[in-house]
Amino acid sequence: MEKLYEILKSLHPDVDFTAQDDLIGEGILDSLDIVTLITEINSAYDVSIPAEEILPENFCSASAIYDLITRLDEA
Repeated sequence: MEKLYEILKSLHPDVDFTAQDDLIGEGILDSLDIVTLITEINSAYDVSIPAEEILPENFCSASAIYDLITRLDEA
């Protein structure tokens, strides 16, 4: 999870991602951030995020993103 926090902090150093639970709805992450995030996750975690998993609920919080990574890693 620390690796994910580092990736998120590189996108928005001023945001406390441990306390946010609506990254999309509050406009913290936009579509460009999501694309960058997916690329960084693919590299850092050696998982591929398929297009059908690029849904707001999978990117609404650091916890949701980590759950997605874990689920894809186990598949």
